[in-house]
Amino acid sequence: MDSKRDEHKGEIRRATETGTLGKLMALVDLVALADNPMRFTDILSLSDQPRGTLHRQLSHLVEEGLLETDRDGRYLPGIRLLSLASRSWARNEFRTVAEPHLRLLQAQTGETVHLGVLRGTEVIYLDKVEGRQSVRMYSQIGNASPAYCTGVGKAALSALDDIGLEARVSGLQFHAYTEHTHRSVADLQADIAAIRARGCAFDREEHENGICCVAAPIRSDDGDILAGVSVTGPAYRVTSEKLQEWAPLVKVAAAAIMQDVRSRLGPRR
Repeated sequence: MDSKRDEHKGEIRRATETGTLGKLMALVDLVALADNPMRFTDILSLSDQPRGTLHRQLSHLVEEGLLETDRDGRYLPGIRLLSLASRSWARNEFRTVAEPHLRLLQAQTGETVHLGVLRGTEVIYLDKVEGRQSVRMYSQIGNASPAYCTGVGKAALSALDDIGLEARVSGLQFHAYTEHTHRSVADLQADIAAIRARGCAFDREEHENGICCVAAPIRSDDGDILAGVSVTGPAYRVTSEKLQEWAPLVKVAAAAIMQDVRSRLGPRR
C-alpha cells in the first residue's frame, strides 16, 4: 500500500511541472485508478496542492463531469470519462487492425489474449479477448500495468533501441509484486536482451502470483506504435512447455499485426 501511495505522490509531483492541465489530469488519474472512492482528505494527503487550491480543482473536474461525488462526498470517476473512453476505444485504428489477429490467437490457444501499448514505463491494455475458461486477473481494457514485470510490457520495451530503453528505465522504481519480479535495471536489461534474441517475452508470475504469459513485440515502421500481444493464463494450466509451444503463434500474430499496420494505416506522419 505504501509503495502505491508513493507512486501516486510521485505522479502528482511530476505533474506540477506541466501546469494547470497536468495537475488536473493527475487528479483525474489518482481518483480513476484508486481501488475505492476517495475522500477529500485522502486526495489531500497524496497531493502537494494547498487545501483551497485542491478544493477548487476538484470542483472544476466535477462541474465538467470528469469526476463525481457519492452521497458521502467521496470522489469517483465521472460518467464523461466513460463516454470519452468508449469513443476512443471504438475509433482506435490500431486496435481495429489488430482485432482479427487477437481472435485467431485466442482460438488457437484457448487462453486470454491481450493487446497493450507502451506509455512511458507502463503498458496500457488496449484490447482483451477472454479465454474459454476465463480467470480473474488484473488486466482490463484501459488499465495500466508496469512494463518491467508484464509480458506485454517487456515485449514492447524490447522494441526500443538501447538509447530509448535506457531513457525509459534508468530512473525506474521497482516494486516487488511477487518473488519473481525484477528488482533492478540490470536484471531488466538482461531480460530485454534475451527477449530481443528469441523474439518473445515471458512473464512467469512476475506481476501476479499464479499468472503466466508469453508475448511478442509490435512496432510500427515510424516507431509511433510500441506495443505487444500476449497469451495469458493460470500457471497450473499454462506451463513452461505451453509457453514455449505458443511462442511461435504469438510471434506470427505480432508479425501479422505489423504487416497490417503497414498496409492499412501507412505512414503516421
